[in-house]
Amino acid sequence: MRAAWVAVALAALVVLIFSVPVLLGHFGTLCRGSAQSCMETGRLTPEEARAFAELGLSTSGHAALMVGVDTFSRLVWFAVGAAIFLRRSDDPMALLVALFLVTFGTATFATDGVEALISSHPAWLVPGRSVQILGEIGAVMFFLLFPNGRFAPRWTLWIAVAFLVYQIPSYFFPGFYSWLFIPESAQGAVFMGLVLGMVGTQVYRYRNVYSPRQRRQTRWVIAGAALSICALFGVLAPLWLLPGTWSAASPFVLYLIGVLVPFIMLPIPLSIGVAVLRSGLFDIDVVINRALVYTALTVSLVLVYVSVVVSLQAGLRWLTGSSSDLAVVASTLAIAALFVPLRRRFQRAIDSRFYRRKYDAQKTLAAFSARLRDETDLGALTGDLVAVARDTMQPEHVTLWLRSPERTPRETLE
Repeated sequence: MRAAWVAVALAALVVLIFSVPVLLGHFGTLCRGSAQSCMETGRLTPEEARAFAELGLSTSGHAALMVGVDTFSRLVWFAVGAAIFLRRSDDPMALLVALFLVTFGTATFATDGVEALISSHPAWLVPGRSVQILGEIGAVMFFLLFPNGRFAPRWTLWIAVAFLVYQIPSYFFPGFYSWLFIPESAQGAVFMGLVLGMVGTQVYRYRNVYSPRQRRQTRWVIAGAALSICALFGVLAPLWLLPGTWSAASPFVLYLIGVLVPFIMLPIPLSIGVAVLRSGLFDIDVVINRALVYTALTVSLVLVYVSVVVSLQAGLRWLTGSSSDLAVVASTLAIAALFVPLRRRFQRAIDSRFYRRKYDAQKTLAAFSARLRDETDLGALTGDLVAVARDTMQPEHVTLWLRSPERTPRETLE
């Protein structure tokens, strides 16, 4: 298994290396299609090329930047897979995860390099398609087997078979289902049905099969995937949902989106690496908690800042007839003053909504600390302490030992 993994990893690395010069020519060629199709292929339109030329960025410079971003992203996927292989090659599940990362990240997800390589040199058809198919298989197996390596329930094996039978023919026969006169809407419905079936099995496995450690590993992967998907949707949703946005969007915005997409997907391999190698050292609940708090805080502060700047600028313009830097200074001071109170408010709101047990425990301890400062009756204090331990830690039994001043045998209070 190790030898097979090394052979596949070397094939993926060779495909990645040989695709770099081909991608330079691909990105260096101007696109004559629509703005949407050009952004999907990462190439500049003639209008974008002229706009960037005025800023001193040539088409060759654009090609070098795009190839650098693409290569860096693919190398991160490959490096995480290689690290898992080097550290955990004695674990078959870790080998599968590493195989998924080095093939999916370098060929299946980053498909531009493989497609450009095959188009320029047809001799790369078999090795390029083989790595892509292995990435597809690795992704499905990872999704249905991680982290315990078992199909549970057993019928999930047939979901994997159905998904691969549906996906693989299109690698060798583009437009395969269109030849069979299957509408694109039906093709999309089948694909989404299979994906939702795999998502449903993950929910079932999480609730009924996984151990606490496996649930923690799964939460790492889900957190990374959710972060990437939400960020990707946030970037692309306006372009897909608002009519005419593609044609109205600035060339610089479309260019920035093309550069950001590979980086947006990097939390997926990084979270998988943490789940496999280091999940025992980190508390995913703390990470998610902080992410929720600071994301909500950042969005709120940005909205407040923009609103205050716009409002003050409008007021100053109405009073003095001109804008002033006073609005920016005042807005900055307001944000500095609001940061800590807003963070505390968001922390309490999120703890009370998503981490209720922790929130209740904090409130109980705070109330006990307040009573502790004023209470002088030792019997009442011991009773309160036992009650606090029961409420916050919820143990099977609570026992408190106190040494008497006469150093007699310890008295037990339950």
